[in-house]
Amino acid sequence: MIQQTIRELLGRQLLFFDGAMGTQLQEAGLKPGDIPELWNVTRPETVQGIHKKYLAVGSDIIITNTFGCNALKLNGTGFSVGQIAAQAVENAQTATTDYTAVKQRFIALDIGPTGRLLKPFGDLDFEQAIALFSETVIAGAKAGADLIIIETMSDAYELKSAVLAAKENSNLPVIASVTLDKNGKMLTGGGTDVVIALLEGLGVDAIGFNCGLGPEQLAPYITHALEICSIPILLMPNAGLPTYADGATKYDVDPQMFASSMRRNAEKGIWLLGGCCGTTPAHIEALVKECTGLVPPAITKKNITSATSYSKTVAFGSKPIIIGERINPTGKSQLKKALLNEDYDFAVQEGIEQIEQGATALDVNVGMPGIDETATLKTLVEQLQEVTSAPLQIDTAAPGAMAHAMRIYNGKPIINSVNGKTESMDAIFPLVKHYGGVIVALTLDEKGIPETAQGRIDIAKKILDHAKQHGIGKEAFLFDPLTMAVSAGQDSARVTLESVRRLKNELGVKTSLGVSNVSFGLPCRDVLNATFLSLALEAGLDAAILNPGISAMHQAIEAHANGKPSPDNEATDALLGKDVQFKRYIEIHGKQQPEETTTEKTDMTLGEAVLKGLKQEAANCAERSLELYEPLEVIERELIPALNAAGQRFEHGTMYLPQLLICAEAAKSAFTVIRTAIASNESADGKFADGDSNDGSIGTVVVATVEGDIHDIGKNIVRAMLENYRFRVVDLGKDVPAQKVVDAVQKHKARLAGLSALMTTTVVSMEKTIKALHEVAPDCKIMCGGAVLTKEYATRIGADFYAKDAMASVRYAQQVIDTR
Repeated sequence: MIQQTIRELLGRQLLFFDGAMGTQLQEAGLKPGDIPELWNVTRPETVQGIHKKYLAVGSDIIITNTFGCNALKLNGTGFSVGQIAAQAVENAQTATTDYTAVKQRFIALDIGPTGRLLKPFGDLDFEQAIALFSETVIAGAKAGADLIIIETMSDAYELKSAVLAAKENSNLPVIASVTLDKNGKMLTGGGTDVVIALLEGLGVDAIGFNCGLGPEQLAPYITHALEICSIPILLMPNAGLPTYADGATKYDVDPQMFASSMRRNAEKGIWLLGGCCGTTPAHIEALVKECTGLVPPAITKKNITSATSYSKTVAFGSKPIIIGERINPTGKSQLKKALLNEDYDFAVQEGIEQIEQGATALDVNVGMPGIDETATLKTLVEQLQEVTSAPLQIDTAAPGAMAHAMRIYNGKPIINSVNGKTESMDAIFPLVKHYGGVIVALTLDEKGIPETAQGRIDIAKKILDHAKQHGIGKEAFLFDPLTMAVSAGQDSARVTLESVRRLKNELGVKTSLGVSNVSFGLPCRDVLNATFLSLALEAGLDAAILNPGISAMHQAIEAHANGKPSPDNEATDALLGKDVQFKRYIEIHGKQQPEETTTEKTDMTLGEAVLKGLKQEAANCAERSLELYEPLEVIERELIPALNAAGQRFEHGTMYLPQLLICAEAAKSAFTVIRTAIASNESADGKFADGDSNDGSIGTVVVATVEGDIHDIGKNIVRAMLENYRFRVVDLGKDVPAQKVVDAVQKHKARLAGLSALMTTTVVSMEKTIKALHEVAPDCKIMCGGAVLTKEYATRIGADFYAKDAMASVRYAQQVIDTR
């Protein structure tokens, strides 16, 4: 006879489990209050005899008498978990000896619930539960069990702890089975959707439903389970419902009724059949006879993308999902302060409020300098799950913090995020394979964020290919093609929308976007955000990370649900690049201070050209001004005052980022003309603040995005503004090692260095770079900036100045390098 492993047979051959061990032990004399597991050592022959009865009628798999074999239950009995588990497996092995000649038999190590609820609903700690189950797993696996069955679980958290114990302490196949009530729910509220999403995410080999109900009562829930489950299902119902008569418990479904009902379930697609409470060898005999020769429908992959809490499921694809964005300290001073003070109530209240406002899930991000992110994230996830049943999106760039949060999360979380960098995928995919999760995948890699939709599609393909190597399918993903600020690149929204559409149509994956990024630096952000959301939904967006308190967002979703097209207005034109330089949009929404009126004269001044963002006109004005003044005088009389005016408007909120950048570009055009004049002017003496060549610059600033960080929009804006204030900028780019910064400062004799970091994890690199600069170039001042930084933390890591924006960088540079 060819021997096959249980994994080779699952879903390919109809397999029969045994029936109720407890019922048979009671018939053999087990008294109320006795511990059944002790009979493994006190009456091993009886236990072996019960196994043999089930083997004799055709059971392929027998379950060890270890349902309550844990330290909590065995405490004070004089027997250890290891002794009981090992003897139980030995009893099963002895029983199978006479039956393996006919067909192959398997021994399943049984693990039942502890009988205690886990925190926060009970008093049993999650890790303590894992430790309890691990003892049984280790002993049973060592004794020779063929597989593990975790059964009769009614708490999703305890279920997860048992699965982790099985996976982390053995290589045995794992079948995990839950008990549903008459409403199809576990004790802690999860139904079949939660069970299947959680267990498939955890990587079990089969999912079961046992105890609680009879085969007819379970049938509707089994039907639904088959519609959404992609792995084999085990059905082990009771022999109907219990009745009490003559001081004994009886069940109302006889063997033939049981067998007939079970066949109907098998015909729907159940490949594993057995019995629980009240099922005798006669029930299993009838079951085997009724179903032998039956070939259930093949198991198909359902490709469902879903995340859960312990009681609720969010499935992506059927309707737009709102993920609340407000539990994120970036730009939120109150939340930052609360997290630093370990005041979690503020964040928890934010979560509750967002759910009340219509969020389906909550993003949870605590990444900020000055806190223990691993501990803070873990605690906040726990506290949020105490008060809300909404699924959570664990948002961190730190794999260590991610791992801890995923481990204690009660359900199957959304994971934000992974990207196309090999180190990111190699760090995150094993975590998802182990704990389960829906992965937000960012379409960026070692080269940064592609400017084209094709580039982002290529990265998505790379991520999917790499995930496949880890055994992770595309249904595990929400692809985020990245919402970039249109203020920094007017074509960016169109590229993102095209990427969403192609991800859906070409790769067949689900998509997600952080909506509010699109409007950074522009007025009336809600208008742009809602319009962008409408366009993204029309492109096929499945999930949006946004502020659920903004009514315009809900209106956009409702309009999409009602089949209304995206709005055709000035916001749409701005997003799709039809409103060049956002002139019309800002005219309508900017509430700007009035521009200076111009006279009817033909020639515009250089200052006016710069403030209007007219690059060619600025160059022309510079040429005309050079006919009247020396080059440096043009800079001082016209160019710098115009830039100062733009900077003041930006700082006062009457000019927005696109306008500031347009002004900078216009000033750059003018400065190019002026620098050419300086180079050709023999009267220029070339003596500038730091001894640089006579190119009109007043000092050198080295700027870089620190090692490990690939975000450089902020750094690039700073560079543009510094250059237009006549600073010579040595831009080292992104992901720059500390030594490269030090070398550049020394080479160029720079008196100021600017460091940028957007990701929490790369602040460490910033601190390392600052320390290296202080040691080698103590006279060089250091300014730093980035969304994750605060003034306090910048000081703490040794920076001389915290630059909250580009204009603040310019002001500090002017202080450090005397521009007089």
